[in-house]
Amino acid sequence: MRILQADTAAAKGWYAGLWESDLPIRVGYASAGVDEPHVHVGLFEVYLVARGSATMRVEKESVELAAGDAIVIAPGEAHTFLRSSDDYFHFVVHAPRAGHEPGGPAKELVPRARLGLGSGGTLAGGNSTA
Repeated sequence: MRILQADTAAAKGWYAGLWESDLPIRVGYASAGVDEPHVHVGLFEVYLVARGSATMRVEKESVELAAGDAIVIAPGEAHTFLRSSDDYFHFVVHAPRAGHEPGGPAKELVPRARLGLGSGGTLAGGNSTA
């Protein structure tokens, strides 16, 4: 048995997974959506929104999420958060793609341009993402 304690001051909370146990998936939570464009090569990433709202960018599509929503990001789909409400909270599950052996980087950063985003939170063409 392991008990994971919350750090309410951190944007990202605990994570448990293959790197430190036999757990075949990764699971964690966050109290803010972090703007860090990336992909997971061998993992599905499932966000389960428990509270608040957020805007997420998946490839070149913006998606509005609210409490009770879930979104499944397929391996290789670039994504990031553009904004999240002050009361936002989600759980996240990383599940390996069928036939994918664990190992290698959990995520790879990608350029904002891949998502159709400019620098500083703007859509390509200068429109604000907020």
